[in-house]
Parts: sequence; C-alpha cells; structure tokens
Amino acid sequence: MALLEVRDLRVWYGAARALDGVSIDVAEGEVVAVIGSNGAGKSTTLKAVSGVPELLRRTEGRITFAGQRIERRPAHRIAALGMAHVPEGRRVFASSTVEENLLLGAYPRRRERAVVAGALDEVYGRFPVLRDRRHRPAGYLSGGEQQMLAIGRGLMAKPRFLLLDEPSLGLAPLLVAEVFGIVAGLAAEGTTILLVEQLAHQALRVATRAYVLEAGAVTAHGRAEDLAKDPHIRAAYLGA
Repeated sequence: MALLEVRDLRVWYGAARALDGVSIDVAEGEVVAVIGSNGAGKSTTLKAVSGVPELLRRTEGRITFAGQRIERRPAHRIAALGMAHVPEGRRVFASSTVEENLLLGAYPRRRERAVVAGALDEVYGRFPVLRDRRHRPAGYLSGGEQQMLAIGRGLMAKPRFLLLDEPSLGLAPLLVAEVFGIVAGLAAEGTTILLVEQLAHQALRVATRAYVLEAGAVTAHGRAEDLAKDPHIRAAYLGA
C-alpha cells in the first residue's frame, strides 16, 4: 500500500474547477514530482492533501495517508499523522527569529522536549547558516536562507512525509542548485517527498517518478527518467 493515495481529486475555487479527477500515489521512501505550467493545479494538489482550510469544503475525492482517510481532516490533525508542508514562497514569520520559526515547525511534537531538541540539533547540523543566524529575525535572511529555514521548519516535527511546493521559486541559479542538492540529500536519506516544481528538469533529476498536470488533470505519469526523454514533455517543459 502506498503511503499516500489520492483518488479522483476535484477542487473548486468558487465556480472554477482547479483540479479535475487527479489521482496520485507516493510510496514510502519515494520522491515523486508533479510538474506542469503555471495554473495547472500543482500547488492546489498539495494544499488539498495537507488540509489547507479554505479547500476543505471545496474538495471531492479520496485522500488516504498512512492507511487513514484524511480528505475531511483539518491541517493540524494531518500534520499530527506525520505530514509536513513546505509552502510556496517560503512564508517564514519575518519578525520572529530563525529559532522561533523552527520551533513553530515542531508544534505537533511540542510535548516531546527531547525529540524537539534533537530535531533542532539535526536542522542546525544540516543548515549551519541557520545556527549562525538563529537569533536573527527571519525577514533579514536572504532568499536562499529563507528557503533553508522553510525546509528546516518542515523537518522539525520529524515527518514521515514532506510536501515541497516550488522550492526554487525566486532564487538565483546558484541557490537553485543548492536547494536541489538539499532535496537530493533528503531523498538519499530515505525521506518520502512529494515535490511540486516548475523547473521540470531539476524535479525530474531528483525524483523517482513524476506526474504531469495540465489544466487540473493528470496527462502523463511514469518513471522520471522516462518522462525526461518523452518528446512532448521535453518540448513543453524542458526547453528541448
């Protein structure tokens, strides 16, 4: 059984249908990418899976995580099952310190002080720059540092499953390479990841499998290396 199963997912924004029957599977330890153009429904898919409040009443279909139905559960209850969502645009709390932002990520495990302390040490070990800036307001970090903070915050609850939404957004090419190095490192450690990314060539490089979304529907899926060779995918998303 897959860790995440999405079946026939439909989502509306008002009268507009954003997703039209999306079905996705993610196995434990797998990195699965969702690629597509702007407005294809990629971020909406992640929001529906993680229980973003404004979508709860506008969603149809079945979402199963770790054997439990979650399509009607609020975000904090889904997070408690072991899912963490790193949102598009990083969304750090600019006036709070780096460490305060990280500790907010550990909220689902706030009563497990030893676990939280250990997670904080792990994040600082992974991102030494965050340790150096731990007392600095997050709004003073560079874009790349804020992305590290957003990923670190997602890791603070020791999740089984990580949703990454456009981690390269707004970053310079050198920082994009650094962020995808982080994603590749997490994948090598066995972290289960569902990755939404507009830079399709980067996403397909780190993913095991991938889905292509067009106008809210899955139009192709398969092994990442096979999709990277597909002429239609190359022409539409890889600039080839």
